[in-house]
Amino acid sequence: MLHLRKKIIVSILASFLFTFSCAVFVYAQVTPTIEPSPTPTADTSQQQSDLQKKIHELEGKVSVLRSQEHTLSSQIGTMDNQITLTEYRIDATKQEVMDITLDIDSASKRMQNLEGSLHDVTKTLLNRIVATYQMGDASPVQVLLSSNDVSDLVSRANYLRIVQAHDKQLLYDTQQARNDYANQKIIFQDKKKKIEALKTQLEDYSKELDVQKDAKKKLLAETQGDEENYQRLLSQAKAQLAGFSRFTASQGGASLLGNQTVCDDWGCYYNQRDSQWGATALNGTQYSIASDGCLMTSMAMIYTHFGHRGVTPLTINSNPNNFASYYPAYLKYTITADGATSSRVGSQIDGELAAGRPIIVGISYDGGPSPDHFLVLISGSNGSYMMNDPFTPSGHNMPFSDKYSVGSIREIDKVVF
Repeated sequence: MLHLRKKIIVSILASFLFTFSCAVFVYAQVTPTIEPSPTPTADTSQQQSDLQKKIHELEGKVSVLRSQEHTLSSQIGTMDNQITLTEYRIDATKQEVMDITLDIDSASKRMQNLEGSLHDVTKTLLNRIVATYQMGDASPVQVLLSSNDVSDLVSRANYLRIVQAHDKQLLYDTQQARNDYANQKIIFQDKKKKIEALKTQLEDYSKELDVQKDAKKKLLAETQGDEENYQRLLSQAKAQLAGFSRFTASQGGASLLGNQTVCDDWGCYYNQRDSQWGATALNGTQYSIASDGCLMTSMAMIYTHFGHRGVTPLTINSNPNNFASYYPAYLKYTITADGATSSRVGSQIDGELAAGRPIIVGISYDGGPSPDHFLVLISGSNGSYMMNDPFTPSGHNMPFSDKYSVGSIREIDKVVF
């Protein structure tokens, strides 16, 4: 009997010692500290602040320059500032990408380490709770025999309850830590998505920078860097677009139309007011294709006649290089569409039509010296012509004399590829 009592006491004491040691181990291991996300260094923050300040200043300067009187020097100054502004935006985006990338890398390493430690500690803790509760299932006789007196019995019972409560709290804290890091993982996944968005933005800025540099080169080439040339070209462009607007107003406006396109053996007839493209801005300007796109629409029809059946007004409009750098709504005499470059050159009507080649003519509807509308002559001779009029509803293959007179013609162009 004495021998059995000693064995029970030794067994219970060993179990209590194991419980205590495990509780200490678990307490030390399952209370992980959630490390804060790394913050940018002072140098990095200052760089970002400086870049944003420069961007803000340049945005204001570009806005002021655009509102000034149009001169070659002011336009070049605007372009230079816009180029610098885009370069600053590229630098700021690169810096932001770098900061977030470092943040993500650091967080990923921390979360990987935590995932392993939480798994191991949770497993140990669960085993400890099972052992503790098994201890709690000891029979009253065993507990009584292992106690020296009633006070010792009560102490042991209280200790067991404390250990069990502590184990439960540690398990709860461990799960909370796991939840916190799961939330951190979601946050950093969002940051990864932001990285992708920033990279796309960076690509867009880079393309924009190339376009801006090319535009400056074009401006200098088209004007030969001369203020007098610039003013002359600008005046011509403004006069043409103003003429288009006057013509549209004289016709009662440029309301949109439906079902205008007609394709046949000649090519395709397009109407500038067609709802497929009429509301589209002319090369991103304040002008629309419906009100001011007669020349561009006429050129699209010519392209289809020469085999480029996929070309529409939108095709030509989508290429900024088809428009003058000094006045973005002004269609240049040489353009490119569907991989084919064409030029408008002065010509005579009857000879070209006799050879089966259509002619673009500019007419003056108000009797002025400059064209205010363009259309395509497709056949005829001696003043009796058939036309494709891009403004008149269903203006496909209709007599020129129904709307205009030969005396109103101010410009005659053939198109060469």
